[in-house]
Amino acid sequence: MAHTKAGGSAHNLTDSNPKYLGVKRSDGQKVGIGEIIVRQRGTAIMAGKNIGVGVDHTLFARVAGTVHFRSKRKTNFDGRSVRRRIVDVT
Repeated sequence: MAHTKAGGSAHNLTDSNPKYLGVKRSDGQKVGIGEIIVRQRGTAIMAGKNIGVGVDHTLFARVAGTVHFRSKRKTNFDGRSVRRRIVDVT
């Protein structure tokens, strides 16, 4: 018989809340002024025409219109060319 009760161990009890990142409005959808289009960490998707960028890199509409996603070839500082996704509101 055990003389002391089993204490157990408490690991991994804390968890952080979900951040709900991602694309909120898809290509061809109508948006109003100030509506969030993309919530992201860093600029994975770049701002195009009529798009504002928040302090946490959130992309939002500056005018009412339709969302359009496109891609463009850009040259990095080291000379490599990459495709970057860009979102516009027209």
